[in-house]
Amino acid sequence: MIFDFDKDKKINETYKLMAQTIIPRPIAWVVTEDEGVVNIAPFSYFIGLSSEPASVLISVGHKPDGSPKDTLANIRKHKKCTICMVKEGDLEKMHYSSKALDKELSEAQLFSIETERLKEHYPPMIKNVPAAYFCTLNQEIDLGGGTTIPLVLNVNEIFIDNSAIIDKERLTISFKPVARIGKSYAFLGDEIGAPKIP
Repeated sequence: MIFDFDKDKKINETYKLMAQTIIPRPIAWVVTEDEGVVNIAPFSYFIGLSSEPASVLISVGHKPDGSPKDTLANIRKHKKCTICMVKEGDLEKMHYSSKALDKELSEAQLFSIETERLKEHYPPMIKNVPAAYFCTLNQEIDLGGGTTIPLVLNVNEIFIDNSAIIDKERLTISFKPVARIGKSYAFLGDEIGAPKIP
């Protein structure tokens, strides 16, 4: 079965097809801030772009009324965000933070998501996450009239929780992440070593 996007413009159908075949997807738990209000929201259109320069990409959509989501508006205004990695124990709070709220309300307060400010000039990070990226906006990408805006973010500093570092000499990091699969979430389970190439 072929789905031709030039002929069929249903955005929701496109999302369903991509979200259920690009799996699993990591989740960027993004913290932004404006006028003293801490905004927290998860995004699963998230990928590492480069390690030199260190950069990632997240795609942020719009609200049903067509206005930018708070994450997008805040990054546009302040050029900064903090991306936290989600561990298994934070699944519920992470999912709660996907709820659409008025701009004046904070997911941190409403859902009791504790934060801490490690870097003065960035939004706070979520407490007890295994890793966090302190980012500045590099650029928006115009895909031509779409409702989703890809943002290229420079990663300026990375926090790794000491408990996630299992070998300091080799800088080996391990934690139990949450992934997105279609409308569901998943835990990754067993790690499998790479087979030897003959």
